[in-house]
Amino acid sequence: MENQKKHIGRLGEDIATRYLKEKGFEILDRNYLKRVGEIDIVAKKDKKIHFVEVKTVSREINQKVTHETSNYRPEDNVHIQKTKRLARTIQIYLEEKHVSHETGWEFDVVAITLSVKDKVAKVSFLKDIIL
Repeated sequence: MENQKKHIGRLGEDIATRYLKEKGFEILDRNYLKRVGEIDIVAKKDKKIHFVEVKTVSREINQKVTHETSNYRPEDNVHIQKTKRLARTIQIYLEEKHVSHETGWEFDVVAITLSVKDKVAKVSFLKDIIL
């Protein structure tokens, strides 16, 4: 099951990267990993840096859909502990890459609901989330 979850996650990140490129973003980094956390995608558009968390759910993996889980959204997985780690990782990135304090940046989420069987992905782009 873990390998399948990793595969779905990687597939979601590939879809998100393609989506961002189609929207005019330049991809600067993928899977920026530090001890405190990981940033899935770092992109740039209109002189602003976008730190993007990708959350993917697959309906095939989540086959136990009940009334309580039918409205479950991928972005529901961006919880407070995750945003705290992301905030620290973003600060490390900005320092390590010598990004000017004058450069604007924001945290975004790309939420993907995937049907591997049907080869269909629904992508939602949530901009400028407060950390």
